[in-house]
Amino acid sequence: MKRERSPGMKLLLAGLVAGVLIVPLLMVYALVYDRENQSQQAQAQITQGWGGAQTVTGPVLVIPFMAESVEAETVDGVVTERRRQVRRELFVSPLAQNIETALDPDRKAYAIYESVVYSGEMQGTASFALTDELGRLDIDREDLLLAQAELRFGISDPRGLTDSARVVVGGTQVELNPGNGPLATSGRGFSAPVAEWTAEAPLEVTWSYGLRGSHSLSMIPRGGETEWHVTSPWPHPSFTGGFLPDEREISSEGFTATYAGITNLALGQQLLSVSDQPAGPVAPVNSSYPEIESVRVASATPTQAVSIGLVDPVDLYSQVDRAVKYGFLFIGFTFATLLMFDIVGGARVAAAEYLLTGAGLVLFFVMLLAFAEVIGFSLAYLVAAAAIIGLLTAYNAAVLGTWRRAGFIGLMLAALYGVLYVLLNAETYSLLIGSLLLFAALAGIMFATRKVDWSAVRKSEDAEAEPIA
Repeated sequence: MKRERSPGMKLLLAGLVAGVLIVPLLMVYALVYDRENQSQQAQAQITQGWGGAQTVTGPVLVIPFMAESVEAETVDGVVTERRRQVRRELFVSPLAQNIETALDPDRKAYAIYESVVYSGEMQGTASFALTDELGRLDIDREDLLLAQAELRFGISDPRGLTDSARVVVGGTQVELNPGNGPLATSGRGFSAPVAEWTAEAPLEVTWSYGLRGSHSLSMIPRGGETEWHVTSPWPHPSFTGGFLPDEREISSEGFTATYAGITNLALGQQLLSVSDQPAGPVAPVNSSYPEIESVRVASATPTQAVSIGLVDPVDLYSQVDRAVKYGFLFIGFTFATLLMFDIVGGARVAAAEYLLTGAGLVLFFVMLLAFAEVIGFSLAYLVAAAAIIGLLTAYNAAVLGTWRRAGFIGLMLAALYGVLYVLLNAETYSLLIGSLLLFAALAGIMFATRKVDWSAVRKSEDAEAEPIA
């Protein structure tokens, strides 16, 4: 007679093989990360000549003025004061500004990778005036060099500017100069001179320019009151930042969003200041590609920035990443079923057969990633699941001895893949569904093995008898 392993030893063996399979699961997890990194690099290639995630601000009126500087000097132990005239700048935010933006999205491809880009038309009006805050800053109007004033527009990635930029000051179109943007966009953007303004009446400004970018558009409001209206045919916007739109409409044909009445009181800013508005605390802008340089520029914006992201509703790498995290659940359910057939049903399952079955389960995630990059996540999920279910069903027909038992394995795997797809698309209830599934599986195993003597050892009667000497 040949002794078989006890049910407890079979359980331990199946657990050890399942533990070994953690290593290839971790390798698949690393593979997903590596492919995502390659995707980000490919998208960086796409946006390199187009424009990254854009952050815009302005206009702000900058007026130089002369001020007296007092410096203390010590000569031979005697402290004396030295006075001299220095040139400084007065930053004037608009009393009110209205901005209209139209975004036209598109997809650009590089090899098998795609990136969401857009072409935008920006236009707006702004009104400037010197308020009573000038006295608070202890600045006389006579010291203002109004003839040297200029308007500054901020754009985080000037590569996206088109040749349609136009600024009209007091009814006259003015010449534009590159660079010298506001501090909030790290000095990037363009400027326009303001001449023949006496500050007796408000300065009326009309402007427009074309802008190309990718992934998201952020606007930094400033001034007494800012209104921003955005339209686009993109059906999947994401609204983030310091303010949310007061009105928005989203449909399959696109979206419209209106930010109305963002005031300087809400921003905590004065209309007049002797320093440019600082960049402030950094808050993340909606983006899935932090490694791309242009996106890092956009994410270094103030907390009061408002952002609109053109979101791709299917981020295949995040979905595959989440699927891999459920990999051990697949291995556990399949091994538990094989173990029940071994212990309760009398089938014999060797360690190598557990290992090969587990390898097939791990291969599902590799196939899912490979196909998803080419044909999309949903179709790739169907193809990979069908291939692995067919493979393991046929293999376990030989392992378990009957197609009936193998069919049960196939149905269980089909149910598991169906539940996993639901979990991947129902983030809110994924934990609840997963916990109920584990509870049901544990209850089923307990019921099936309630009469098993885990320490008993059976003897096999089909072993060949030893020859008599």
